[in-house]
Amino acid sequence: MTEQELTPQEKEQQYLKGIIRDYLRYGSVDRIFSSRGYDLALSYPAVHRLIRNWGIVKSAGPNSKLSEAIAFLVSLSRERIPLETLYRNLPATFKVSMGTLHRILHNIKEGVIRRYGTALVVTKKSQPNMVLIAEDVSPPRLEVGKTYGSLSLPMGFSKKDEESEDSVLRVLQQEVFTEYAVERAMPDVVPQVTSPFMFLDIADVRVGVLHLALPDELAEERGFSSFKLRNYRYLHASQISQSPPELNFRAGIREIAEGYKKFRESQNPAGFVLFEKSSLNIELKKLALELSRPLGPLAFEERA
Repeated sequence: MTEQELTPQEKEQQYLKGIIRDYLRYGSVDRIFSSRGYDLALSYPAVHRLIRNWGIVKSAGPNSKLSEAIAFLVSLSRERIPLETLYRNLPATFKVSMGTLHRILHNIKEGVIRRYGTALVVTKKSQPNMVLIAEDVSPPRLEVGKTYGSLSLPMGFSKKDEESEDSVLRVLQQEVFTEYAVERAMPDVVPQVTSPFMFLDIADVRVGVLHLALPDELAEERGFSSFKLRNYRYLHASQISQSPPELNFRAGIREIAEGYKKFRESQNPAGFVLFEKSSLNIELKKLALELSRPLGPLAFEERA
């Protein structure tokens, strides 16, 4: 059907769907307005109401900045040089401030959690060991080790005390079933009672990890859509947890896969809860302690 053949009501629905699609793309009402040159037929409050009435769970944090910060920290742990030295070599387009990075590194050293997130281990009901992964399509930051297309589970920020159902639905809307969300046709797959089987600390974010087994008819790769992930496929949990370093997995994904294997092998899955720190945090805590020593070679380089 062409644009001219649409009724006024259908045109209005198409327009509203475009706004919802932009929100799921950008995660911000401000970004919707700026991307459209502030030329919208709706006011700011009306857009917020539209998103709420459409059933969209609003974003809980700046995902792009988190991924950029984590990429920087991965490079920091690999290069093992003072934070300021690495930061000085970054281009002006790098958005995370040195103060924020210092704060994150301090929080890792002290074990402080500032933010919360949710990750989903999505499987088919008929193949519980095959885990859904996809490529991160956020802009590459090669200068800080963030290559294009890093492999990830569906995951994102959450609010500290929100219901697990809202956390799970937000991730599904943004990273698994975006087009279903736009069409107001989200599959009813969020369990009524959901609880993480694992908590993983990545940087100063505590990520609750939940398992979601999809009916096979909803679990086909062609049915998934997102502005943040692409090229969905399934890998065995062991392939992920034991993958070589050259496979570009996002920080924490290997640990989540290993935790899921332990969850599957547990004699009491209903009571299973695992608490882990990512290998990134372990390495960065060591580095932070080294940098705090008054006479260590790295401390000397920092003063120089």
